Amino acid sequence: MGLFDGVLGGILGAGALTVVTKYVNDHGGLQGVVDQFSKQGLGGTINSWIGMGDNEPVTADQITQAVGSDKLHEMAKEAGVEPAVLAGQLAEHLPTAIDKLTPTGKLPDAAAVTSAIPQAPKL
Repeated sequence: MGLFDGVLGGILGAGALTVVTKYVNDHGGLQGVVDQFSKQGLGGTINSWIGMGDNEPVTADQITQAVGSDKLHEMAKEAGVEPAVLAGQLAEHLPTAIDKLTPTGKLPDAAAVTSAIPQAPKL
């Protein structure tokens, strides 16, 4: 059982778990996601999910900004949903996912995360 399955399986539904897992895997793990959000001006938001305090919310528009419209459309097509739906799912579930994967308030070792996150099934 992978880290995502164990930590998030009860919080997120199977579909949302697949979307979040695929997103993290496709972006170089948690550090890659943090880097991507930071480059798009959302570093404070994602750092709130990692830190020990309250999680700042994120909107579907901010997800689109962070992920990039082309990548979001590609992911949505693969998932068989509209890009706005996928952005909404990520906005709803990514903060909780990252929060639960960083219980100590900092990113875990990259090798530990990479080996613990299962490969997302084809959508």
